[in-house]
Parts: sequence; structure tokens; C-alpha cells
Amino acid sequence: MAANYDLLIRDGTIYDGSGRAPVVGDVAINGDSIVAVGKPTDARGKTEIDASGLAVAPGFINMLSWANESLIQDGRSQSGIRQGVTLEVMGEGESMGPLNDTMKKEMHESQGDIKFDVKWTTLGDYLDYLVQRGI
Repeated sequence: MAANYDLLIRDGTIYDGSGRAPVVGDVAINGDSIVAVGKPTDARGKTEIDASGLAVAPGFINMLSWANESLIQDGRSQSGIRQGVTLEVMGEGESMGPLNDTMKKEMHESQGDIKFDVKWTTLGDYLDYLVQRGI
């Protein structure tokens, strides 16, 4: 009997993050979980993607993220997502909180291409602000 999955990524070059050599195979997904990797026998997906000649990898963690401001500009985080980044670790070099009034003024005055009002005081307020923007 054929296995049924929500999503089946077929014939991609799979980099599993372990450091081992990549293998060509399939990745089967149900909901938000990877449930099979390799060559599932008689597998079918509600949605199937032909990944022949493409790399398939787990999401990347950006350990030195400068996405603080770019997430305000583009809350969909397309620049990171299109590079496979699924987790941003922020706070390197500067932080979006806690901020006092002087720090808020300096942050506003030192903005580059991305302009925004500093509507938060704590890091939690900043994260809530991002959530309100759909992140």
C-alpha cells in the first residue's frame, strides 16, 4: 500500500546537517514534521515537488543576525527565508531593547535606508511589535 504524505520532495540532493556526504532521495512531510527521508516505497504526496538537481536541507540558523531593522521593513523576512534561514538570533552589536528616551532618539537619528518609529522600550515590546506586523 502506498504511503500518503502532505508534501513529498522528490529526488533532491539531501544535506541532513550532520556533516555526512549528501544523498539523493526524497523528503516526506506531514503537517509541520519531516516523517521520512530516503526513498519511501510507493510514496505519494498531496503536493509533490521535483527537486532534481537541487539541494534540500534543514532550515539554517543565522547566529549573527542583523535582521532587527530588516524585519521592520519586510516582516515576511524574505531575504532570510530565500536563503534557507528559519531562525534568527538577534542582539549582536546592538539590541532593540531595553531603550531609554536618549537611546530611542539616537536610534532614530542614526537610521540608514530603513526608516521607522521606535515605538517600544523593552526587547519584549519590540518582539510584540514584530508579531503585530505579522511575524
